[in-house]
Amino acid sequence: MERNRVLTVFVFLFFLFFSVNASRKRSADPCNPSAQRDPRTLRSDQVTVLINGYSESRIPLLQSLAATYAASPLVSSVLVLWGNPSTPAQTLARLAQNLSLSSSFGAASVSLVRQPSSSLNARFLPRPSSIGTHAVLICDDDVEVDQRSFEFAFRIWGSNQDRPIGFFVRSHDLDLSRKEWIYTVHPDKYSIMLTKFMILKSDYLYKYSCEGGPRMGEMRRIVDGMRNCEDILMNFVVADETNAGPILVGAERARDYGDARNDGGDERWGLKGVGLSSRRGEHRKRRGECIREFHRVMGRLPLRYGYGKVVNSVGEQGMCEKGGRLVLCDQ
Repeated sequence: MERNRVLTVFVFLFFLFFSVNASRKRSADPCNPSAQRDPRTLRSDQVTVLINGYSESRIPLLQSLAATYAASPLVSSVLVLWGNPSTPAQTLARLAQNLSLSSSFGAASVSLVRQPSSSLNARFLPRPSSIGTHAVLICDDDVEVDQRSFEFAFRIWGSNQDRPIGFFVRSHDLDLSRKEWIYTVHPDKYSIMLTKFMILKSDYLYKYSCEGGPRMGEMRRIVDGMRNCEDILMNFVVADETNAGPILVGAERARDYGDARNDGGDERWGLKGVGLSSRRGEHRKRRGECIREFHRVMGRLPLRYGYGKVVNSVGEQGMCEKGGRLVLCDQ
């Protein structure tokens, strides 16, 4: 019994040592220009998945998401970016072990990377030693997307590689009564792609983390001070580069467990509450403040609107009566 306990502890420490040292190697001077990969060596037919992890209560769901992505032939590798410095070492060791085992059942490797800090900016570090694809999928640990929708989004990105692609959008707007920028939702336009699910060119990670000089450094410090808005800042970076808005694509099934409109938690994954953005009024207010601060520092507002949604198929729109109720005629 005692021998088994010692062996278990040894296995935990082994995986912890491996994950911690791997993360240190990956985070060592990520902005060194000579360490960046030659773009000609990056693959265009696959994507690297970067899942942001923080909450220990979401680990069962996180493991399921990582294993699902690893099983996709579109995925080169999956990196779980753990940003909670308070997580016990034993918990991280167990998570690293489970992720490593799950990768043996899929086509792609799955790794746990301990972030160098709790900064939200760290999710956009370049990681040249780990990312071997032109595209990265930035996603949260509480969003589950069906395989067909994932494949469709990646296909659309292949034709629009300079713009962010995803399923969740918001917008900026000008409040004329207060004469200030606000964060909001429009029914017919959008300018901000959320990192719940965002496919974008891996070059933007370097631009976000390593370029832009003192102004970009100040804006990253705003993200740290607000503990929010790293996704908005990435949209600023991309829009400033492209002078174009993001592209919204339609999903067949995109389950957002962190949405405030959920009725409580989810027993299957042991989720008892919802995420940061569940405090909707305060959340929008703070993100509006971020837009104003980024505008102040940058001296301009580069965000551009996108319109409409790209869908995978155009089905019958006519309604027919079947079984006593109205349904789409092709159902």
